[in-house]
Amino acid sequence: MKPLVYLDHAATSWPKPPEVMQAMQAAMAEAAANPGRGSHQMAVKASRVLFETRRVLSRLFKVSNPNDVVFTHNTTEALNLAIKGLLQEGDYVVATMVEHNSVRRPLEFLRRTLGIKVEYIPVNGQGELDQRRLKEALAKRPKLVVCSHSSNLLGSILPIAEIGKMAHEQGAVFLVDAAQSAGCLEIDVNVMHIDLLAFPGHKGLLGPQGTGGLYISPTIDLEPLMHGGTGSQSEEIEQPAVRPDRYEAGTPNTIGISGLRAGVEKILEISTSRIYQHEWNLTQRIMEGIQDIQGLRILGPDLRKPKTGIVSFVSSEMDSSEIAFRLDREYGIAVRAGMHCTPLAHEAAQTLQTGAVRASVGIDSTIEEAGILVDALKRICGRA
Repeated sequence: MKPLVYLDHAATSWPKPPEVMQAMQAAMAEAAANPGRGSHQMAVKASRVLFETRRVLSRLFKVSNPNDVVFTHNTTEALNLAIKGLLQEGDYVVATMVEHNSVRRPLEFLRRTLGIKVEYIPVNGQGELDQRRLKEALAKRPKLVVCSHSSNLLGSILPIAEIGKMAHEQGAVFLVDAAQSAGCLEIDVNVMHIDLLAFPGHKGLLGPQGTGGLYISPTIDLEPLMHGGTGSQSEEIEQPAVRPDRYEAGTPNTIGISGLRAGVEKILEISTSRIYQHEWNLTQRIMEGIQDIQGLRILGPDLRKPKTGIVSFVSSEMDSSEIAFRLDREYGIAVRAGMHCTPLAHEAAQTLQTGAVRASVGIDSTIEEAGILVDALKRICGRA
């Protein structure tokens, strides 16, 4: 077995920092009771884990009140809570062609069941929004504007602050999918006019799978996605109005959330700007190394343009799945091939029929690993 070169961080970051695993072990040993459901010492420790994690997330995203950060199992659940908790029959929504299925499928479900109207703003092959179409759509005064901060296929970065300002000028609620940006791009919910911010714990925030969350502006009340026990106002038949209990029915993933706290603390220690620069440098190394391989086309922003740590490509000579398979079996390199749950972005990139190979770097990726990928692709796809 060759040493694993892990380049699938856009799906899940790995390996996790030692601090994350240590925090989870400590929580399992010392804080594994139900938070908010008891007054004994271990229950209090569990409650403290949740609060401290909300606090560090609030520091990262510049949130004023930690109780406006609610925990979910992943970004998908957070997006479903935001979309289904806000929209009503006949509402009009503006989204983009780089949205993940975690946005598109809930919207299409509500289109079918509630008759909402949805417009997806086109992007070009670089992942840049059609500004004219965006302004025309916003002039129709949508109820909600949904935007991915960074495409999980193209790596393009959308102008969130500008879009948020435009959305608010038209009275719209602004929801941002930070699945590919949390932990590597600066996010300020106030400066960027973000009302709802969905984020994963298991990607750039370095936490374990099964963690994530949603920031909910204090000006917005969503209908809960889940109903059940919260440990508060148990005598009432309705979900409590108080946050975060209103949106966190059932026993939370305290162990995982403890690991998430350690991951976010690591991000705050290093800084998102340093992480972004590190990952950008690696993408440039990969793009420079493979740009002259015959038949290979790199998707998304050109060399030296801003982008997150993603390099996707297609070959006119070989199927994307075969490339990924051979990288894994022959060179011990983990990448991902296929549609990446974002068919509209593939449509924009003209890869809807072929899919693409996606290599994605992370905080622990190295320039040596980038070189190993480049060398392997030259051997697999042909001489440069």
